[in-house]
Amino acid sequence: MPRSVPNIRHLRAFREVARSRSISTASTRVHLSQPAITQAIAKLEAQLGVTLFERRSDGMFPTEPGELFLNRVGRALDTIRAGAREAVRLGARRGARGFAEFGNLLTTAQLRALVAMSRAGNFSLAARSVGVSQPTLHRAARDLERLTGLPLFEKTGQGIELSRAAEAMAQNVKLAFAELEQGFDELDRWLGTDTGRIVVGTLPLARTFILPWAINALLRDRPEVRISVIDGPYGDLLHGLRHGDIDMMIGALRDPVPIDDVVQEPLLDDLVAVVGRAGHPLAGRTDISVADLARHPWVVPRAETPTRRFFEALFRDAGLAGPTNVVESSSLVLIRGLLLDSDRLTMISTHQIRNEAQLGLLAPLPLATGRTRRPIGLTLRRDWRPTATQVRFLDLLREAGRRAQSD
Repeated sequence: MPRSVPNIRHLRAFREVARSRSISTASTRVHLSQPAITQAIAKLEAQLGVTLFERRSDGMFPTEPGELFLNRVGRALDTIRAGAREAVRLGARRGARGFAEFGNLLTTAQLRALVAMSRAGNFSLAARSVGVSQPTLHRAARDLERLTGLPLFEKTGQGIELSRAAEAMAQNVKLAFAELEQGFDELDRWLGTDTGRIVVGTLPLARTFILPWAINALLRDRPEVRISVIDGPYGDLLHGLRHGDIDMMIGALRDPVPIDDVVQEPLLDDLVAVVGRAGHPLAGRTDISVADLARHPWVVPRAETPTRRFFEALFRDAGLAGPTNVVESSSLVLIRGLLLDSDRLTMISTHQIRNEAQLGLLAPLPLATGRTRRPIGLTLRRDWRPTATQVRFLDLLREAGRRAQSD
């Protein structure tokens, strides 16, 4: 099934026909002729590979796949309209003079140009990313500015930056496009081929056991599902989640929740320990002090992460300055290499070194590290409605969390 975003005007026509059960009534509401609406529905049906309406003497009634897609279309169009209103709110102080309720007038080309510019920051790169010429994309972007009456694209020394109004609208448009992608996936599943895509943003802990176990379990039953795993710093992943580029995040939860449009769900409590190689000089001792730890080199996670705060608190609470020979990294591959080839120490989740501990390569030191338990779990968009396949994957992640907790 094509994954290109359908014509937004066709989607509006589809929704109005479904609401009114009538092409003639929908024609008045969306300001299109009846033949144009009939053609729009026919093009949608051809693109989606399903029949959207049952034509009866008493009106037009959505079919089962039509109802499935209608739900996603409604959420997508409402999200675009909300983004348009938020853009007006943010840009009104600058004297916006666009069309009233311009959210109902936006075209697919304009929305694709906005999203491409939000990612590329350059008209040429944005045009290349969506497969159109630079003049075509530039024209769509400037048409969008005229329609909204808002300054959307601001030239800077680094390229083109989006205004606050444009950023707000782009975020909502990306969420709307993600909603339509889920609609495609649901129709694929209805047609008998579960080829949906799940994009997971992952922080270090989940990569060792929870995520591999859940992925393998899902793909045993649904081998055609495509899963993309994106690693990165928490801030980057959170941005991707809130903009619809990522479906879910898994890793250490934040307290408090960083922003009110996401929700967190704990899967397990994670124990953080001081870890060194098997045979480390401190491994056989039962009287390890914090001063002993300070005399060894360390590898630690990035600043402002929960584990880094545990590391800093360990020495601060003991009244010590802490180690000076420190490498900063969150890469388990690099951490493992550094520990195995030296007397360096790290502070890390015991689940994260699960495989290395079982192989006798790394081991926690016999040291009480105080209150170093942290919740590991899922971060989701507050208003996200997962597909059936995404629900199944979430259930498998929860089961993997239970298994990890019981180990």
